[in-house]
Amino acid sequence: MRIKIHLMFLAGISMIIASCSSNPYGPTNKAYKKHTKELSRTIRTNPVNLTGQDFVGTTNFGLRKPNYVIIHHTAQNSTEQTLKTFTLPKTQVSAHYVIGKDGAIYQMLNDYLRAWHGGAAKWGNLTDINSASIGIELDNNGFESFSQAQINSLLKVLAILKKTHAIPAANFIGHSDIAPGRKVDPNITFPWKTLAENGYGLWQDETLSDSIPESFNQIEALRIIGYDIKNPQNAMKSFQLHFSQKEITGILTEGEIKILFNLYKKYL
Repeated sequence: MRIKIHLMFLAGISMIIASCSSNPYGPTNKAYKKHTKELSRTIRTNPVNLTGQDFVGTTNFGLRKPNYVIIHHTAQNSTEQTLKTFTLPKTQVSAHYVIGKDGAIYQMLNDYLRAWHGGAAKWGNLTDINSASIGIELDNNGFESFSQAQINSLLKVLAILKKTHAIPAANFIGHSDIAPGRKVDPNITFPWKTLAENGYGLWQDETLSDSIPESFNQIEALRIIGYDIKNPQNAMKSFQLHFSQKEITGILTEGEIKILFNLYKKYL
């Protein structure tokens, strides 16, 4: 009998080891489930009574809806390194999706939960970007081009997110857009035009007007598009990185001013 119990114990240990070896993220998946249960418990708890009256639960409510998609590059050397970074509590960073160079898609967080990907950022009047957005990280060290397989997978993810959450086309933007002077991702090779042609983000028209009013204010136009103009030069650099993708100088050329004017009218 003791031998039988001993064998059963060893078999159980072997199954656990096999499970861990087949899924290296088993422990972090377990931590994820535990944390979501804790959040669920918090939501189910009645709020603090501030009025002295009985709590009256409304029947009309839902989950907070993401309204933006923020695209990043990982600035790391591999998908595996990024997945590890996002599963270590000490890093305090995360994203909803990670897409590898080979096109592999890893979902790391439910769309309705708040990832820690934007950091100190601003777009229009929105300052808590993380609470209103979905973060997508593309495996890229910051200096290389994005593979076609990676972009194809990104387009698939964006199609689902746009349909599921009814995200406006203009609200697909980059980390550099929301954090001028602090972030430069996705890098200058990112195909923003291709995304816009598929309905994710805005892009300038092929033919640009030569008649720009003398009263046209570049800084005000950047603000209307959504850029934080606290540092105008940084805002211009982020604009160049996204829409011009040539030299990032912080001073707009005549051609870039035409692009800005064209886009400014789209955002009015």
